[in-house]
Amino acid sequence: MKGVGRRGLLHPVDLSIEPGRIVGLAGLLGSGRTETAQLLFGAERADTGTVSVDGKPVKLGSPRHAVQHGIGYCPEDRKKEGIVAALSIRENIVLALQARRGWWRPLGRAKERRIANEYIASLGIRARDAEQPIELLSGGNQQKALLARWLATEPRMLILDEPTRGIDVAAKFDIMDRVLALCAKGLGILLISSELSEVLRVSHRVAVLRDRRKVAELAGDKLDEDEVYRLIAGGNAS
Repeated sequence: MKGVGRRGLLHPVDLSIEPGRIVGLAGLLGSGRTETAQLLFGAERADTGTVSVDGKPVKLGSPRHAVQHGIGYCPEDRKKEGIVAALSIRENIVLALQARRGWWRPLGRAKERRIANEYIASLGIRARDAEQPIELLSGGNQQKALLARWLATEPRMLILDEPTRGIDVAAKFDIMDRVLALCAKGLGILLISSELSEVLRVSHRVAVLRDRRKVAELAGDKLDEDEVYRLIAGGNAS
């Protein structure tokens, strides 16, 4: 992202996410974290700046464009914006893949089951079977099903907005361990979490946002909780 912003939503921001790296976004509620994610995913349209993939400018005018360029997005509110509660686990997992293929090219029930069962097993989703309504799963298992939805599209980059919110401690560590494993395989990840310790624990770099603008980017020995809080509170980058 180079100078990407939208008037009234986010001041122009520069941000780079490389393969096999986790970039964290730190800031208070309303600092512009989710807005950055939405602009990158095409859920909000930028009116300044450019987004490039492999050094080539791309148009991200909608989430469909983002998916075509290998970007996936697990939103902050999984119940309202993530899962489709009335559908089964199978239907939820294949949703993004089917949308990318086009609804006129159905995957077929047997292939959907095969894909769903593969991710239920690999992500350790605890469910009776793939036909169980997703609304009956625990929060942690719903979050894993959302991860499965995007992994099924074989993305190059995942945006994870509050991936461990509202789930138990064991599920939190399980999900973050799986995120680290995906990163190790070359997936680029943009991570947003209100739990700063979680962001600092897994991120290679952290961009600090305040008042809907990026105020600093930290890496290496600068990844310090006190330093991030100082920047969030209004301090200048050292």
